[in-house]
Amino acid sequence: MRKVRVSRKVRENLIGYSFISIWIIGLLVFMIYPLLMSIYYSFSDVRILGTGISVEFHGFTNFTNLFKLEEGFVFIELLISFVKELVLQVPIIIIFSVLIAVLLNQKIKGRGFFRSIFFLPVIIASGPVISELISQGAGGANVFETYGFIQIIEQSLNPQIAEPIINVFSQIIIIFWFSGVQILIFLAGLQKVDGQIYEAAKVDGAGAWETFWKITLPTLRNLIFVNFIYTIVLLSTFSDNIVIQSIKSNMFNQRPGTGYGFATAMSWVYFLVIMTLIGIVVIIFRPSDMKTKRGRR
Repeated sequence: MRKVRVSRKVRENLIGYSFISIWIIGLLVFMIYPLLMSIYYSFSDVRILGTGISVEFHGFTNFTNLFKLEEGFVFIELLISFVKELVLQVPIIIIFSVLIAVLLNQKIKGRGFFRSIFFLPVIIASGPVISELISQGAGGANVFETYGFIQIIEQSLNPQIAEPIINVFSQIIIIFWFSGVQILIFLAGLQKVDGQIYEAAKVDGAGAWETFWKITLPTLRNLIFVNFIYTIVLLSTFSDNIVIQSIKSNMFNQRPGTGYGFATAMSWVYFLVIMTLIGIVVIIFRPSDMKTKRGRR
């Protein structure tokens, strides 16, 4: 038999593909295939039977049922409420993370210990832990109620605006629990800033306030963009949030028009809403180098 000679470049490519083949198979089997099936299920009536799964294509019925059935109205109300809370929670987490990162970047004794304390919730935080803290009143509402802040908000603002603000205050400590990774990212960015820039600013007479707004914050702009997206994804995929709980509760609902396909349609609506929010963040906070490249074109 005639031997087939393979060039060195082809051999190197084959070796490279063999290394990533496991990842490609995993991507196709565990991500692409379930994603395509979820799209198909969202347009179908899916029933889980004792002998298997019954799937009957129904078109946009599941999506229209969101505006016809009681479960759909409840889901939409929860989704709107969650988006309002997200709009308030994400900036609070980002601002808190920036301030803590700036403080932890100072040359103080035991700063490694304090960094560990602020990152500790990332390690131990989970759905059951957060639920238990909230149920025991550790979210923060008791403190604000004691000093009358909740009553002031209720009396001063429209109920539709006051409700998400009160929810944020009632979970303020829990919200801070979600800032560990963001603080770490901001710390990494601050440590890359050349200290001579701050020294030159002090020589020119700039104070701490001016250096923060003219040096620190512009330096962290791209990281703020990253942390905005990360925080939105973190909060929206947290298993204990109200929208995901609603989707789970409807997954095995036996009422006509509901069930697994209806819950899948809910999840896709939820996904599109979150992607829209991320798109808005990209437009507002996109990195400066992206703007420069677009301007050159």
